Amino acid sequence: MALIKTSFSLALVLLLLAGCASTQLDQAEQWQSQLHIEHALVGMIWDSQGDEFIAEDELLARIEGVSYLLLGEKHDNPDHHALQLRALDHVLRTDNVATVSFEMMSSEQQPLLRNLSLSPQSSLEQINEYLQWDNDGWNWTYYGPLLRSAIQADVLINAANISNEEMMQVYGAPTTAKIEGVLDEQTMAALERDIDESHCGMLPESQFPAMVRVQQARDFAMAASLASNTQQQLQVLIAGNYHIRRDLGVPNYLLNRQSNLEESQIVTLAFMEVDGASNDPADYLQQFGSVKAYDYIWFTPAISGEDYCASLRQQ
Repeated sequence: MALIKTSFSLALVLLLLAGCASTQLDQAEQWQSQLHIEHALVGMIWDSQGDEFIAEDELLARIEGVSYLLLGEKHDNPDHHALQLRALDHVLRTDNVATVSFEMMSSEQQPLLRNLSLSPQSSLEQINEYLQWDNDGWNWTYYGPLLRSAIQADVLINAANISNEEMMQVYGAPTTAKIEGVLDEQTMAALERDIDESHCGMLPESQFPAMVRVQQARDFAMAASLASNTQQQLQVLIAGNYHIRRDLGVPNYLLNRQSNLEESQIVTLAFMEVDGASNDPADYLQQFGSVKAYDYIWFTPAISGEDYCASLRQQ
C-alpha cells in the first residue's frame, strides 16, 4: 500500500537521537533481501507508542510478559521469517508459551495438528508431508523452521485460517452476529479502501462487501485460534502484517471476545520492508485514525521493487 510521504528532517533527528539510546543491528547482518539495503531504517526497531527507536534486547524483554504476541510479515520476504524465528525462539525459551497459531494453515489441518505430538515426524520434509502443507501458497523454507521450533518446544500449534470451503460460505452469506459491529464505520470504510487498493483498483465495487466479510472472517478465526488466556501464558500468532493491525485486524476480535482483556496485553510486531521514498517511521503505520496499527516495526530491506499492479494492468 502506498506510504504517505513526509519530511526527511524529522527522521534524521530521530535517527540521531536513537544512536544514543539504541543500536542498529550489527552491520555484518546478512540480509537475504537486497533492495534498499543501505536505507537508514534497515535493521532499526521503532516503538510507535513511545515514538522512539529501541534495541533488539529491549524489544525481546518487552514481549516476554504479555498475553498475546502477534508477529507480522510480508509473506515473500525471507528476512521477515528469519527475524520472526528469533523472536519466537526467544519467547519459547521462557517456557511460558501456550500456543503458536499460523495463518498459513486452515481449519482442515487442525486434526493433523492435534496428533502432531503423537507422530514420529522429525525432519522438516516429514513435517511438511504430514501436515499436507500448501507448498504452492506458502514457501516451506520460510515456515518450516518456525513450526519445528514450536514442535520442539512442545507447545500447542493451531491452524488460524478458514478453509476455502468456509471462505466461499462467508462470501455468499450475510455477516455473522459474532462479527457484526466489531469495527466502527470509519474502520469499515478504511477496510474497503484497502481491499480496493490491494486489488489494484480492479475489483468491482459490488464485490467490496463480500471481500470485507472474508477479511473479517479470517481475522475472527485467527483471534479464535488464540484461546482465552486463563493461565497467563503467552500465545503467539504468525500472520501477515495486515492481519495483525491494531486498528482493523485481529486485536479487535481478541478484545471483543474477552471483555476483561487489556489492550496492553496484546503486542503487535510488524516486520516491514523499507520504502526508498521515506525515512520517517511514522509513515509506515499507514494510519487513518487515532489507533496506531503496530506497537513495533522492525525494518528490513525489500525483496523486490516490482509494481504488481502495473503488471496486472498490462495483462
